[in-house]
Amino acid sequence: MKDLNETVALLWSKLEDWSDDIILMLPNLFVALVLLILTFYIAKVVRNTVDRVMGRFSHSAALNNLVTTLVYLGVLVLGFFFVLNVLNLDKVVISLLAGVGIIGLALGFAFQDIAANFISGVIIAMQKPFGVGDMIETNDYFGIIERITLRTVDIRKVTGELVKLPNKMVFENPLTNFSVHGVRRVDVEVGVSYAEDLEQVQQVVIEALQDVKNRVKTRDVEVMYDAFGDSSINFKARFWISYSRQVDYVGAKSDAIIRIKKAFDANDILIPFPIRTLDFGIKGGEKLSEELKTISASIKNGQGLSGNGQ
Repeated sequence: MKDLNETVALLWSKLEDWSDDIILMLPNLFVALVLLILTFYIAKVVRNTVDRVMGRFSHSAALNNLVTTLVYLGVLVLGFFFVLNVLNLDKVVISLLAGVGIIGLALGFAFQDIAANFISGVIIAMQKPFGVGDMIETNDYFGIIERITLRTVDIRKVTGELVKLPNKMVFENPLTNFSVHGVRRVDVEVGVSYAEDLEQVQQVVIEALQDVKNRVKTRDVEVMYDAFGDSSINFKARFWISYSRQVDYVGAKSDAIIRIKKAFDANDILIPFPIRTLDFGIKGGEKLSEELKTISASIKNGQGLSGNGQ
């Protein structure tokens, strides 16, 4: 019974000490409560202000939301530390800071790839090297950007597949943006016979491509010879088109090929087949078709004489 009385007395003494401490800390508790309420209010005001400011400088919703959230949490953490300081819990503050540092270091090692994609996404959102709807080629993928997040860039390939590329891969590797200037050059490779008048061919092609689909009229059509092929002299017809989708490019190139073929047919310009011929001294400047007619006529005359002799 004596031990029980001593235990109760000790417990009561502790409760009295705690009640005295609570009474002494009431002013601090009141100040801490007011400071905590002000912290939430100030954090909300700062978040709304930052959101309005970010909306003027950035059109990326993901980036704006990230910045405003980080600012909001930063104000809350700062106010929380002030509350703990008012309550004379300095040791708790130091312990929390140390714990946050250790946890942050551990998470950094564990999620370094995620962090790299996240940071790359932030940089991409700030630099804006491309936007939704642009036609790009990167990491051997070619297509239209459908969505940009802080983790991936979603590309719809021209064949329909959707590719989600991590931001780190897009940021660290070369990227070609075909839509950034709104124009693109089309190169059409063609070969003509060695017997053709090259200047005439050049003029025929230039005239044929004047009204090709989507052509930029302020830039001239160029026809440049670039190689002596096995059975033809090769050239490139180059012209510029207005470009927003891949169908603009392939459509213009197809139209150019059709126009060149029609122009060649109308002017009796020969596109030779890749065949191997034997040279028996035919002059390169003479028409190949005329030489073939001469040879054919000679063969017929020889057959006729042979028949008369019989």
